[in-house]
Amino acid sequence: MKPLNIENVKNDIFPKFVTKGVVTDLCRYGNGHINDTFLVTTDFEGVIRRFILQRVNKEIFKKPDEVIENIVNVTDFFRQKLRESGGDYKRGCITVIKTLDGDGYYVDAEGDFWRMYIFIEDSLALDLPESKEDFYESARAFGGFQRMLSEFPAETLHETIINFHNTPVRYQNFLKAIEENRSGRLQNVSEEIKFVKDREEFTHVLTDALEKGDLPLRVTHNDTKMNNVLLDAATRKQLCVVDLDTIMPGLAAYDFGDSIRFGASTAAEDEKDLDKVHFDIELFEVYVKGFLEGCGGQLTANEIEMLPEGAKMMTLECGMRFLSDYLDGDTYFRTHYPDHNLDRCHTQFKLVSEMEQKWDEMKKIVRAYK
Repeated sequence: MKPLNIENVKNDIFPKFVTKGVVTDLCRYGNGHINDTFLVTTDFEGVIRRFILQRVNKEIFKKPDEVIENIVNVTDFFRQKLRESGGDYKRGCITVIKTLDGDGYYVDAEGDFWRMYIFIEDSLALDLPESKEDFYESARAFGGFQRMLSEFPAETLHETIINFHNTPVRYQNFLKAIEENRSGRLQNVSEEIKFVKDREEFTHVLTDALEKGDLPLRVTHNDTKMNNVLLDAATRKQLCVVDLDTIMPGLAAYDFGDSIRFGASTAAEDEKDLDKVHFDIELFEVYVKGFLEGCGGQLTANEIEMLPEGAKMMTLECGMRFLSDYLDGDTYFRTHYPDHNLDRCHTQFKLVSEMEQKWDEMKKIVRAYK
């Protein structure tokens, strides 16, 4: 995308949105690598307000209008549910600021898409939980996300990234990566390839359950990392789910599973020393408790029963994607050294192995919280 000039953003882009007041500051914000994000501060008759203004990366999101349309529709619905339940609709859900033309986004002369939200004050986001309570609060947030959107018609959402969590399709892509061997690294990963192939039958479990009607289609976030939950800075309680670019139709098990993959591991995603990598069953239980409390009884018995399948599936799928990218020559995930994707793959497969060892215990835990 074309480089941005701060003054142009201030003078040409921000005024296209419905706001009052004078801009007193506009600066880049956050450490995201996808969209260009700015924090805008305004003063209207002594009242200070702040906004998040973003240019959507159209190289990543091929149809930015559909991404933003999903966000507008979901947040409007979510906010109304908060109003009806007496919740904090101003801080409990992001608020999209409309353009002067009443749209959810503005398209500039370069064809770039811009959107704006109200900045949620007195909040904090953590890259990793600093305590079990933090992890529990993130679980309550994503569970509450499911609860509040349980009546939203998921099938009306755009599938902005096709087959994002269709694990059988990911498996076929993996086989293609083996066949093409574009990196010439095939001889290095025979054990890793066997690990995936031995679990080919499992890759169909969730998609088969959806096709049979055993699992319902839901609105899913699809990027349920800790830093996509805002906590109240004073109370440390869950406040709001953010970063809604990947909202799509999916399964509750996807969101649950991705949180476990990331948050119930004892080590970083690219840890080289596998002796440090373990699946923490205690953190798994903490998250199950918080997630199901947040869901407030909206999940079906089958959905709860298959939450462990979601944890294993998302971890296996992610490891398979890292391995496929390693074979393709590191063309998708950003890497910092030659075997970076292979190290990432190893951590995921170690977690899958330990989940399999603790499978009966995982099942026992989710049944206890039904």
